[in-house]
Amino acid sequence: MQAMAAKLAGGGGGRYDLGQNSEINVTPFVDILLVLLIIFMVAVPMAVTSIKIDLPPAVPPPPNAPKPKEPVFISIQKSGAIFIADKQSSLDNLEIDLNAKFAATGQAGPKDDQRIMIRADADVLYADFMGVLNQLQTSGWFKVGLINEDIR
Repeated sequence: MQAMAAKLAGGGGGRYDLGQNSEINVTPFVDILLVLLIIFMVAVPMAVTSIKIDLPPAVPPPPNAPKPKEPVFISIQKSGAIFIADKQSSLDNLEIDLNAKFAATGQAGPKDDQRIMIRADADVLYADFMGVLNQLQTSGWFKVGLINEDIR
């Protein structure tokens, strides 16, 4: 009886020797993955939030409503040259030339009613572009739009 107990307790081999098990037990790993999957399935719908807004329906303007004023176009070339419509200008004379252009088109008045659109060459330096924007803001024009090419 003692010999049998010694063999079961890890003695020197025999018919009850199981040897070393060197395989990875993946059952706990799969259990953890399933728990994580359930957690993410519950958490993701709560993370996606939507804000409900009651927007009014779009209504066309009345037929006798005043049309928006035409903007003045500023073009910036790759070389840094600035054009107001077809007339060349410079950063220093930008305010004077814009005031003259708005006066010529019958839009002289407060600057917050005047609209400016800027289009720039694709290779214009960022400093040149921002110089024009900063000059416009310093001069009091804040209704400035940017024109880009429609890429399709």
